Amino acid sequence: MTTHPVLIGGEWTASTGTETFQASNPTTAEPLPDLFPVSPWGEIEQAIHAAAEAAKLMRGWPGARFAAFLEKYADRIDARSEELATTANLETALPKDGRLAGIELPRTTNQLRLAAAAAREGTWATATIDTATNIRAMYGPIGPVVVFGPNNFPFAFNGVSGGDFAAAIAAGNPVIAKGHSSHPNTTRIFAEEALQAALETDMPPALVQLIYRCDHADGAKLVSHPLMGATGYTGARSAGLYLKEAADKVGKPIYLELSSINPIFVLPGALEERCQDLAEEFAGSCLMGTGQFCTNPGIVVLPAGEAAEEFIAAVTEKFNSAPVGTLLGEGVQHSMASGIFALQSAGAHVIAGGDSGGGSGYSHQNTLLQVDGAKFLADPEGLQTEAFGNCSLLVIAEDIDEMTAIADSLEGNLTGAIYSDTGGCDDDVYDQLAAAVRPHVGRLLNDKMPTGVAVSSAMNHGGPFPATGHPVFTAVGIPASIHRFSMLQCYDNIRPHRLPLALQDQHPGGGMWRLVDGTWSQADV
Repeated sequence: MTTHPVLIGGEWTASTGTETFQASNPTTAEPLPDLFPVSPWGEIEQAIHAAAEAAKLMRGWPGARFAAFLEKYADRIDARSEELATTANLETALPKDGRLAGIELPRTTNQLRLAAAAAREGTWATATIDTATNIRAMYGPIGPVVVFGPNNFPFAFNGVSGGDFAAAIAAGNPVIAKGHSSHPNTTRIFAEEALQAALETDMPPALVQLIYRCDHADGAKLVSHPLMGATGYTGARSAGLYLKEAADKVGKPIYLELSSINPIFVLPGALEERCQDLAEEFAGSCLMGTGQFCTNPGIVVLPAGEAAEEFIAAVTEKFNSAPVGTLLGEGVQHSMASGIFALQSAGAHVIAGGDSGGGSGYSHQNTLLQVDGAKFLADPEGLQTEAFGNCSLLVIAEDIDEMTAIADSLEGNLTGAIYSDTGGCDDDVYDQLAAAVRPHVGRLLNDKMPTGVAVSSAMNHGGPFPATGHPVFTAVGIPASIHRFSMLQCYDNIRPHRLPLALQDQHPGGGMWRLVDGTWSQADV
């Protein structure tokens, strides 16, 4: 078998590496035939230098040029949508029509087009002009960006097509994509179309490059290289923290999405009012996509009582009777089993499922665990272990004060939800609980499961550590996500013709808003 080439400097080139890997079909647990390379350091460094040259060439280019690339790329993805959905289904076992073709691929191209619109319009750069001092500033590109994609979103978070990629390009940076080993063929198709889109829109050939895999030491060297601008990473906490340590040592920005258990708190009135409906809503959310969402509800905190027992019985029945889905790969299966074992070791007991298997290929039984509030508070770290997949932990609290104490003990999460009575009988305790939950979550929800992440300018897909590496930034939502891959560039007493177009007295056009002497304006200075 031949080994697929890597994309370096605009050319599909045979890798110089001697190691290879194969993806697996999760449904059959059998390896797929294609071989992909593990790139050695010399090859990675070639990509870095090519990206650095592209970054120099593009410095000062208007956003419209990057917008043209992003829009052309989105069009080319649409033209290969059938092949992409078929390939990703084979590599991930995610449903082809209902998930990949019908939801995730349109979301991916929509993100690219939204990023294009933001790049063309330009307000994201926050051009600021102080005429009294002749000091002007704006956000501009930070330099080459490496994007590490995860296993669970082969389109929308892919290193060469997802939200981090779109944001980095919109900010004016070249991207080195580090593919995920579970869906390399899917990533290859995206990279083929990205290269063609770059050539058709007169972008540097090294605007987009792709390596499929590297060892951990070389990954650390990549994110900390002097020529790199920043890193976007979505994936396992252990690997992310390893990269963060390397980047932090040399002051390189790295934006991480690591892990989250996304707590759900159900207040007494809500439980009494609509117990069965809540049980169905929770089970549907937790088991959707075999639980392989970073916003999957991994913990539910309930007040003790008959209504809680009714909820537990209903959810247990739903977990036991629901079909067991296929997991993304062998690593996810092992990780989920390890997480469940850790939760049991910390004091939780299994009330549904608990064992590996039960479905096609890589799988694990739908698993529900339970623990009381006092035990949770005795070991909050152990009982917040993430079991990524079709699994959740029910925590039974004595009263609202214990629920609040549990909230106070939480690590940082992407989301947190509070369910309350629609008639208002929980209002007197809601504020107490919400005040405890709010500092621990990026997105606070009411009466809604967290698994949907809308592509909205108001969305925050981020949160306090360890959900992410920095609580100020979001991985979803334009224009906010673009700022991660930019730097604030100030110009003091620069001659007018030397200023970026966005900072010159004449308005650059395109609808950009600029902050001129403290007032937002679309006019000339």
